[in-house]
Amino acid sequence: MPPLPELDDVTFRAFRGAEDYPHFVRIINVSAVAEGDERVETVEAIASSYDHLERCDPQRDLLVAEAACGPVAYSRVWWDDEADGPRVHKFFGLVDPAYRGRGIGGALLAWNELRLREIAATHNDLGQRLLETWANDRNLEATALIRAGGYEPATYSAEMVRPTVDGLPRHVLPDGLEIRPVREHDLRTIWEADGEAFRDHWGYVEQTEAGWERFLAQPYMQPELWKVAWDDEGIAGQVRSFVDTAENAEFGRVRGWTENISTARRWRRRGVAKALIVESIRELAARGITEVALGVHTENPNGAYDLYANLGYEVVGTWTTYRKPL
Repeated sequence: MPPLPELDDVTFRAFRGAEDYPHFVRIINVSAVAEGDERVETVEAIASSYDHLERCDPQRDLLVAEAACGPVAYSRVWWDDEADGPRVHKFFGLVDPAYRGRGIGGALLAWNELRLREIAATHNDLGQRLLETWANDRNLEATALIRAGGYEPATYSAEMVRPTVDGLPRHVLPDGLEIRPVREHDLRTIWEADGEAFRDHWGYVEQTEAGWERFLAQPYMQPELWKVAWDDEGIAGQVRSFVDTAENAEFGRVRGWTENISTARRWRRRGVAKALIVESIRELAARGITEVALGVHTENPNGAYDLYANLGYEVVGTWTTYRKPL
């Protein structure tokens, strides 16, 4: 590992395993509150993710900042090879809002870059290499820090909410498609179809066995809510909805997520996604859900952002992804 940063009243250390998960959860949740992001992380979700990390050794690729009260910030690095694209060396960092403005974020960013350059030096690939990170656009301190480090906006994403499940348009699947209940032996096919559908999207990374295991271990795996359309060739489109009970309990709401939306290329521009989203909202409404949400890459090449807006979803938060040459 690169040398640890030095700051007054703050020490830096390596990852200590599962005992750090509650600290990460607290830092994530207080950061979300400060940024107006109604995200609620849980220890179970952190564990399911860290049990299936790829191209990341948390013992060497994760840094924790600790004050007298305990951990107050942390960051992690890893890398991905985009299909037919560059090798992207990625990192993120989160600082407890009560400890911002003390140089912790800058120290984490500098260490992350050093560690990623150290990793890159062990690779034989001589192709294009980039550094990447992102920030909630409401986090002005993080945005300023990233921009000062020479990073430029690369793309944008948003969280959108449809505040009601009423007033749905009448929209049906095209002829030749049918929605079938999800069976356990369909899961691999569904996962692979989603990956194939996103192959032409920004930042696509090939699916892996570790990704499959991570898919199975996700905390809100609720196939009974999914709407998957099939034709004679296989999966034509899908919406894998879920209900985040921890978020709903924290914010006193009854929200469902119409997420993981994809359409096979042979069925694009024919209303498949729209029909599946409408059916997904109806399914959630029948189970007592009163509002729905999703995340979207706003520069999606297939018009996803406009589709969601036309269905009544409204932007409630935005994020920017930043890059610079390594």
